[in-house]
Amino acid sequence: MASQRPEPREQDDSACPVIASLEQIGSKWRLAVLHELLDGEQRFNELKRSTGANARTLSRVLDDLGEMGFVERRIEEDAPVATFYSLTDKGESLEPVFGEIECWAGSWLEESALEA
Repeated sequence: MASQRPEPREQDDSACPVIASLEQIGSKWRLAVLHELLDGEQRFNELKRSTGANARTLSRVLDDLGEMGFVERRIEEDAPVATFYSLTDKGESLEPVFGEIECWAGSWLEESALEA
């Protein structure tokens, strides 16, 4: 008599706070922008240069992070108009998370992966 395997269950992502968190911040570009903004307020073009994202991607990511409450936008109306982005308290609360990831990467990732 063959043993029957139980049917696989679909995982309820809301039951796992790690998965739910990664759904909000876990994309390559979201992580890059959040990490760059830990150094303080930056203009759009500064973020574009430092992250390597194209303008369309960066705009979308900043909008998403703003809607989720991680990033806020400030506009200076002087000529020329300047738009600045910074972390909210929610975004700043990720600083120790990035610190832990950096420690883990230093211990477990190959040198070649860290240079990429």
